[in-house]
Amino acid sequence: MNDHDKALEKVRSLIKGIEIAMLTTVTSEGLVSRPMKTQELEFDGDLYFLTMKSTGKYEELQQNPHVNVVYVGASYVSIRGTAQLLDDREKIKEYWNTAYEKMLKTTSDDPNLILIKVHAETAEYWDTGNWLKSILELVYQLTGKESKETNINNQINLE
Repeated sequence: MNDHDKALEKVRSLIKGIEIAMLTTVTSEGLVSRPMKTQELEFDGDLYFLTMKSTGKYEELQQNPHVNVVYVGASYVSIRGTAQLLDDREKIKEYWNTAYEKMLKTTSDDPNLILIKVHAETAEYWDTGNWLKSILELVYQLTGKESKETNINNQINLE
């Protein structure tokens, strides 16, 4: 397994099972974060979200595609990437479920629906779900030592 595959696998394992992420976009006033439901796909470097064309984030992504996506669960993961707006009816129908119907108050045939594809470039994570690593990291910090094996915070390139 090469370094790229290892990086993807690490992020995949950390975000697996976390349904809601915070998507941060850039506006003329600054940054805005919103909760978004992640599509239940195996992470391969891309993340997908459904939204409506009539939202602020749609306009913001047309102006500036740079985003950040944050997952919080047993660990913390911050993914920086570039968003692309996809008007792909087949993919929208593939990802559609009744939760969206209730949440977005529409159907999968609505022409106002759009798919956001985020291509991940880098990820920073805090692997706090691994209690043994956390304890060893604390011991190393208390003794003034440093070890890459126990480092619970790391940044990885995903491209």
